[in-house]
Formats: sequence, C-alpha cells, structure tokens
Amino acid sequence: MDIARINQHKQTFDEIMHFIKSDDGQEQVEIWFARELQPVLGYARWENFLVAISRAVESCKTQNINVDDHFREVTKMVTLGSGSQREITDFMLTRYACYLIAQNGDPKKEEIAFAQGYFALQTRRAELIAEHLNQLSRLETRERLRTSEKQLSRNIYERGVDDKGFGRIRSKGDTALFGGNTTEDMKKRLGIKSSRPLADFLPTLTIAAKNLATEMTNYNVEQKDLQGEISITQEHVQNNISVRQMLGQRGIRPENLPVAEDIKKVERRVACHEKQIEKTSPKLPKEVKDEGEQ
Repeated sequence: MDIARINQHKQTFDEIMHFIKSDDGQEQVEIWFARELQPVLGYARWENFLVAISRAVESCKTQNINVDDHFREVTKMVTLGSGSQREITDFMLTRYACYLIAQNGDPKKEEIAFAQGYFALQTRRAELIAEHLNQLSRLETRERLRTSEKQLSRNIYERGVDDKGFGRIRSKGDTALFGGNTTEDMKKRLGIKSSRPLADFLPTLTIAAKNLATEMTNYNVEQKDLQGEISITQEHVQNNISVRQMLGQRGIRPENLPVAEDIKKVERRVACHEKQIEKTSPKLPKEVKDEGEQ
C-alpha cells in the first residue's frame, strides 16, 4: 500500500475519531463509534459487523482485560426518512477495541489491513504506519510459505518421498528460482548462517514468489496425482522457472534483491507493539452518557 493510499485511509479514520474527557477531566480520550467505523472497515451490514465486534470482545476477555474499559454499548437517536426518530444501539470503542476488531476482520480487505496498522501504533505518521504494514505483510507472506511447504511435505510423503527427498526437491526449486544459485549459494551471497532458513531473510516479493511456485506444485501434484521424487522434482523446478520468467519480464532477478531483516526480529518487534497497544490505549471513563444524551 503506497503512501498516497495510506494518507487517504488515514484521513477517513481521523475524521470519525471523537474525544471525550477522562474520569478526572484532565485527559482527552480518543474514541470511535462502531456505526461510523462499520462502513470505513468495508462492512455493508451491521449484523455482520456485530460478529466482528463479538469476536473482539471475546479476544479481550481471553486476555483477562476488562471489556468495559474498551467497549461500551450506547444508544443514539437517528432520524428516519419520515422525519420520525428511532433509538438504535451503538458501541463506543477505544483504540485498543478498534484494533481487536480489525484483527478479527479479513486482512485481504485493504481497509482491514490498514486498520491493523493504524490502531496498532500511537503515532499517526503515515510513514510509520506504512512501515508497520510492510512488516505485517512480510510476516503474513512468510507464514503462507510455511503453510504451503508443510502441505507439499505432506503431499510428497503420501507419494513415496521421505524428508531428505523433500529437502532435495525444495533445494532444486530454489536453484531454478535463483538462476542457478543453490540455497547454500544464496545464503553465502546474503551472509546468512547455514542453520537458518533462507526465506527468513528474503524480501516479501521473493517469499511470495517461492510461495506461488510451491502452491502451483501442490496443486499439480494433487490434480495430476504425481508419484515419486523424480516427477515431483520436475514439476517443482518447472514451476520455479515459470515464476522466475514472470519476474524477469518485469526486470526482476530474485538473486539480485537485497537481504531483508531477520524475520525473527520483525516478529519480536510486531509482538512488542501488540503488547503495548492495550497499555497505551486510554480507557473509557467509568460513566459515559449515551450519545443521544450528549
């Protein structure tokens, strides 16, 4: 997501932010109302959004955090087309509550992905939000590769290939993707310890490329019911060659991309941010008037 899109989303979220006074009246607490947050997060129906709110509340409970500090049911009056008014239910939400809702949404939706970064950080600087979103994207892509490789391992084990065979298949796939450079060649080239997985130091684009080739192999192994190491190796190598050719058409050579930060460090940093969210998110006052009474 580029800075222009981030700034666009940021403005939308900022515009629906409200402030109320803390219990001692000395602090302004930032809040959002669920009815206003619903369309911004891409939910067309209130009933569907309530499901996400309920999941967020349960997540809050499992962490032994007082739900009332972050979620508060309120009522408001809305004007109908006839001019009459009707009372509806809404929720007053802290930044932490909004973060939990975003965590329970579909990260494939751009609005949800942005919200996970926006509410995770105290800062409202677009550059820092962009950096956090890039870190989340890399972690998610790395996890998808782990999942697809586990699936490949299961698939080939069922077809007569042992763990050593799986290692050889994966290595030959890397050699095809990296233009003749083996997995060990790439580790030396990027200064990675031989004991660490190569993918933990690859940029998001290369991880995604490896994952695409692996997913293609999984699909064809299952659809064609390929058997044995030789046929599965041929399939995996060809898929990596195809992905490399696609990248090459856009002027990208995977072996020339720079090393990325150790993904373990990224995981620790993101986890640290997440632990701080609840602590740094101001809590709702003990007593808050319904919006219709304000």
